Amino acid sequence: MDSSKQQLSVKANLAKEIKLPSAALGLALSENQDICHVTGMDGGVHQVNIDSGKTKRIGEHQSYAASLELLPDHQTLISAGYDGRIIWHDLAKKNVYRNIKAHDFWSWQMKISADGSKLASVTGRYVCGGYKYEPAPETEPSVCVYDTQTGKSFAKFPHVPPVQSLAFSPDNRFLAAGNLMGEVRIWDLIKSEQVANWTTGAFTGWGIIKGHYYTGGIFDMFFSEDSKEITVCGMGSTRDPAAGNGKQLWQKFDWRTSPAKKLDETHSGEHGSGLMETLVQHPSGKYFVMAGRLFKGNWNVAFFDTTTGQLLHSLDCGMRCIKARFNAAGDKLFIAGAVRQNNDIKKKDKPNFGRIKIFTIT
Repeated sequence: MDSSKQQLSVKANLAKEIKLPSAALGLALSENQDICHVTGMDGGVHQVNIDSGKTKRIGEHQSYAASLELLPDHQTLISAGYDGRIIWHDLAKKNVYRNIKAHDFWSWQMKISADGSKLASVTGRYVCGGYKYEPAPETEPSVCVYDTQTGKSFAKFPHVPPVQSLAFSPDNRFLAAGNLMGEVRIWDLIKSEQVANWTTGAFTGWGIIKGHYYTGGIFDMFFSEDSKEITVCGMGSTRDPAAGNGKQLWQKFDWRTSPAKKLDETHSGEHGSGLMETLVQHPSGKYFVMAGRLFKGNWNVAFFDTTTGQLLHSLDCGMRCIKARFNAAGDKLFIAGAVRQNNDIKKKDKPNFGRIKIFTIT
């Protein structure tokens, strides 16, 4: 890095903590700064009053509600869940107006394109496909794309299940998806064809201590502002994947080369161990945040310089971080997740183990 350039400085301070009845898996921010929405392990889609912390259920799935997106009209909320369904909610009319079956298995992750015209959802179950414990072939398309206005299928693409993460490019042209085995595929949505495919083995763990199986994978990803690079996150390989003690890892690739060229990754000495589940770029494009579960080390939320990959700031959030989002102004970071549940089964009142933590950014 050019020493003549001023080093980027970022700080995050906890401003608000909201307790929720169930773990928050999805998060959507509103134009109304007093309101946000979450989906949870209870299957609910909830409106949250940020000031009071009170919640109101506005929809539900029949299993975990995993993802949540707000369309650019700020009136349409779309949720996806482990019931394989995608549901459209009209916030003004306070009703559900579309409910489609997208998958026979779980929707692991769902996202919308930058222009709000398309949504994509990924699915798949890890089933042993041979003596090497490799995943069996998919039984349904692993990547499904829909028109957000009509709900009609736009495209369906093959991948190796389970496919756990995806991202649209900022120019709305490309869609990427990553799976358990660290394989990334990218499709051109205009031509409806695959344009890139590579595997990074860094995110996949092979269990040899408590059982023989693969686990881990790529949990989140985003394209660079110019759509030419992609950054992915998860957990570094470990011989006891169930322990969650792999390296806190992100990697950046130039996906236009064949194979994709790795440009950078979490720098040596700037990480501990734990599964990283969420990755989000600041609206300025100058830095990004990676967060997840902490196994060992000093942080489970960290800010990295987009250009240099340098660790800028980190903190222990004190919970499992499942979804992170910046507000439009970029001066606040919202993180949704959960704290450890109380194991006292004699306690009549269920603990509020879900969390939203709001940080001010300076």
